[in-house]
Amino acid sequence: MLTPPAAAHALLFASGEPLEKKQLAKLLEVKDAELKLVLKALTDSLKGSGIMIVETATEVELRTVPEASDIVKKLHESELSRDLGKASLETLATIAYGTGTTRGEIDWVRGVNSSASLRTLLMRGLIEGKEDEHDKRRIRYSLTTEALAHLGVANVEALPRAEELRVAAAEILKEEVTALP
Repeated sequence: MLTPPAAAHALLFASGEPLEKKQLAKLLEVKDAELKLVLKALTDSLKGSGIMIVETATEVELRTVPEASDIVKKLHESELSRDLGKASLETLATIAYGTGTTRGEIDWVRGVNSSASLRTLLMRGLIEGKEDEHDKRRIRYSLTTEALAHLGVANVEALPRAEELRVAAAEILKEEVTALP
């Protein structure tokens, strides 16, 4: 069984983003005062590892230490210097021709997991994600103005065959929904 600091480390790593302290305490089944001790123990265990805990009054996150900034910068530069691969281009097209597309919808269209492609497009600033108004657990992705400018269009309606493809996609979705038991 994991110690509370090890469990906190696993949760922070798996989340990949800041966690609210209240949520972390609840997941670890500890009180707020105990969470401080857990985070202190985790902070101590991470010394010299290249990873550190960053805390605000309400959130906590795993981050790389400032001393690692040069090497992390090289990693990101190498990722950003490569051309977009086929998977990322397919994902970008799915988002471009969709109207607020979720990862599940992208995966359905492509037939594979699109997490890595979404990460690449987000890092490059070509797409942005916003919380779904109807289901707060989902993120809806759309093109950024940077992507539109790169494509040389003023808006998504100006994309080639935009209306034709939207109508065809809507018909396919309608057929899929009516075919469900």
